Amino acid sequence: MAPRKSTNSYNFPAPIDNDFLVGHTDVLNDFINAWNGRDTHPVHPVWMLAGPRGIGKATLAYKIAKMVYGNVGDFFIVDMAHNIDKNGNPKTDGKSISIYTVRAMIERMQMSSMSGGWRVIIIDSVDELNSSASNALLKLLEEPPAQTLFLLIVHQLANVLPTVRSRARVEKMRPLTRGQLCELCAKFMPDTDISDEMLRLSNGSFGRIAGLKKSGGDVIYNELMECLNNPHCTSADMLAVAKKIAVSPELHGILLDAIAAFGLADLYPSATHAIADITRINLEPETALFKIITQIKQCL
Repeated sequence: MAPRKSTNSYNFPAPIDNDFLVGHTDVLNDFINAWNGRDTHPVHPVWMLAGPRGIGKATLAYKIAKMVYGNVGDFFIVDMAHNIDKNGNPKTDGKSISIYTVRAMIERMQMSSMSGGWRVIIIDSVDELNSSASNALLKLLEEPPAQTLFLLIVHQLANVLPTVRSRARVEKMRPLTRGQLCELCAKFMPDTDISDEMLRLSNGSFGRIAGLKKSGGDVIYNELMECLNNPHCTSADMLAVAKKIAVSPELHGILLDAIAAFGLADLYPSATHAIADITRINLEPETALFKIITQIKQCL
């Protein structure tokens, strides 16, 4: 078995810096064909890249953007990293993208293009726009500016206003195959052993693998399963695992993975709701997660 890396040693490039796209050649080719034929048939100005998190939607968006413009000089990026409040200061609560961020993008668009050619607007993601920001985007899409390409990243189509969706060309992107996941793991984690269980847990998302590896979630998941499978597991043991999971919201989902592994479908809706409530109503993570672990244990 290959030596295990420290969880702090992984260096996964941001999508804007990553030119290594695996999969989604159908969507990429659709865009290339549309772009190359734009003199005959105008290219649709709004492309919605929809699919599960971590499958490469943002990587594809930046690849398309660079193809259109050639560099990042005229990219307009709306995402959590560029989120601002009403005073123009960074907004770091991580809950939603504000209308002020969208308005700032629109104000920049009103300036003349640096290249004199096409502009690219990347929104990552539409799911994270608050209601006011979504409405501001809708107004912009009703009459898209000339020579402007919108690349809208969407994790859940159900979270998108139907009026926004109706103005876009929707490209549904599929989860990555096992072979594609292995290819990405070999590229970005060449010295790391990726188990069959990790590939199963990923649900076709390399981002999920990367997140679990960086956070040590794969190790914590194994501890959780050992605890649940141990007939002598105590409340203290379960609380200790809950404390480890509570460290990062990215880890909370491993409880749902455990529920799926045990085939406890009836428990899934309530556990999903309870995990969402941790952020939504600021529950104490350790207590909420401990309750879910206890419920799983009682069902076994």
